[in-house]
Amino acid sequence: MQFKIHKQGWVYFISSLIVTIILFPFFPIIGIILSTFTCYIFYFFRDPERSIPLEDVIVSPADGIITYIGLSKPPLDLETSDQFIKISIFLNIFNVHVNRMPTSGIVRKIKYIHGKFLNATLEKTSEYNERNIILIENNKKENIIVCQIAGLIARRIVSEVKEKQKVLKGHRFGIIKFGSRVDLYMPVHYKSLISLGQVVVGGETIISNPNNINEITNSIKN
Repeated sequence: MQFKIHKQGWVYFISSLIVTIILFPFFPIIGIILSTFTCYIFYFFRDPERSIPLEDVIVSPADGIITYIGLSKPPLDLETSDQFIKISIFLNIFNVHVNRMPTSGIVRKIKYIHGKFLNATLEKTSEYNERNIILIENNKKENIIVCQIAGLIARRIVSEVKEKQKVLKGHRFGIIKFGSRVDLYMPVHYKSLISLGQVVVGGETIISNPNNINEITNSIKN
């Protein structure tokens, strides 16, 4: 299996590697610590391939654990009064942090909000933490919203999509550096297929099946 890291990780990995090489001959203990840290950086920024379902389903936008499922207003920064099903995914420092599109469609709006860096497990981080909100219109003209949220350790949100861009389900759209959270907002008539405490895999785990397909078997590699 091919193992690679996200392009955002190279500057951290190379910088840490250079410092390690320089210091190791003079300070072996510090060198060992830095070597361990360098290996962790490589591990943190890993970007594995995923088996993306071919069917018209909603997939998880991130790796992590489900910490919230419930009805909610959309992010306060978007001008719509519709209610959504909100699903929160917490990413710890050992999860893959590459984010993937939950659905195919067109990016209608992106809004970056500067804010605090509270513990991402807290529900109030949806309103107070630094975040990047992406509104996607699917082929049924329905709104799906994904929100990248910085956490206590995460201080950098990277988004690699633009407004009016066509996006494909399961494809990479960004990364959050060093611990974070991702919120997914779906129309209220979408039935959630996951549960609290469940571990999900970005691009692979099916969050909802709007078409009520009984069997989800086909997938593609990406």
